Amino acid sequence: MRFSEIPGQAEIKTKLIQAVQSGRIPHAQLFLGPEGCGNLALAIAYAQFINCKSKIYFQSENEIPADSCGLCPSCLKFEKYAHPDLHFIFPNNTNKQINKNNSSANFQNEWREILRETQTYFSASQWYDKINLENKQGIINARDCEEIIRILSLKSYEAEFKIMIIWKVEKLFYAAAPKILKILEEPTDKTIFLLISEDQDQILHTILSRSQLVKVPKLKDYVIVEYLKNRYSADDNQIQKVVNLANGNLVEAIRIFEQNEDETFNFITFRQWMRHCYSAKISEIDQFISKTTPIGREKLKGLTVYGLKTIRNILLYHYGQETLKIDNEELDFIQKFSPFISIGKIDWFSCELESAYQQLERNANPSVLMMDISIKFSRWLKMTA
Repeated sequence: MRFSEIPGQAEIKTKLIQAVQSGRIPHAQLFLGPEGCGNLALAIAYAQFINCKSKIYFQSENEIPADSCGLCPSCLKFEKYAHPDLHFIFPNNTNKQINKNNSSANFQNEWREILRETQTYFSASQWYDKINLENKQGIINARDCEEIIRILSLKSYEAEFKIMIIWKVEKLFYAAAPKILKILEEPTDKTIFLLISEDQDQILHTILSRSQLVKVPKLKDYVIVEYLKNRYSADDNQIQKVVNLANGNLVEAIRIFEQNEDETFNFITFRQWMRHCYSAKISEIDQFISKTTPIGREKLKGLTVYGLKTIRNILLYHYGQETLKIDNEELDFIQKFSPFISIGKIDWFSCELESAYQQLERNANPSVLMMDISIKFSRWLKMTA
């Protein structure tokens, strides 16, 4: 992947290129940014540029930006994510085919497939679906850490630098982390770690302190508009609606375009959930939870994210932004629901939904969790404060 293939993030690209040009490449960098910002794409393009045999440097007089050539043997292998000195570690778990001794090594083919299929823009739930984890959470385990040490103890096969990309390093299991701390702090010669994360708070401090931070901001709306126009046949109004919903997240924008039914499902389910909570009939809430929890942990997390967006829109509505960038059916729901969620209650609902997301990440029982939240919501919706 070349820098020119990545939408937006011009400032980050320039800094990465200048680091290579000056010969000051940190041995461990953390690409930190929200989902859909392109931090994985930037890391791969950076790795390709570092090992490119015919780098193109800035030629301002010809308006040619710096980039990897895309034609040398190294670049051709990087384009296929199959360079022998490019290594990937990512969250994984057992599935129906691999019921023990799982590690990233078991899923390298699937990993390359999803990189090609999505052009590196995909979510954790898409990856977990790809490797059929069902309701399990992906982790980076001790076997992955042992594989990192094994691979990096070897000499480079053909490139100047060996590059280890760890995607979603926040999923590194705390008990496994000590295995790689020494090599992360004092890597073997010509070794570079590129760590990718969406959540700094979940990264182990021992990992964070050993990495140079590269903050990747969410994408500007005009960048996503341009990307969608080039990729899809859609009118400007449709594209703008998707961009408004995506809020700087290119993965979300693509998902809305290609799987609009998920957003519809979340809206219908969340609306039904809130109606049951307002009625406060435990038997009906229990039936609703029994029907909803089998959809799987990742979709339940998506439902909580949608709930947070709805609560945010209710807050905006309270402050007079009546022309929200949502469709009429959702706007109608917010208009009718907002009187029951006063500004004073916004924080209660938001904190509870955020907590639910985190607990689902930590394998909390979905039925028990949703019942607990529903009872709290029922009580709060009846309060006048």
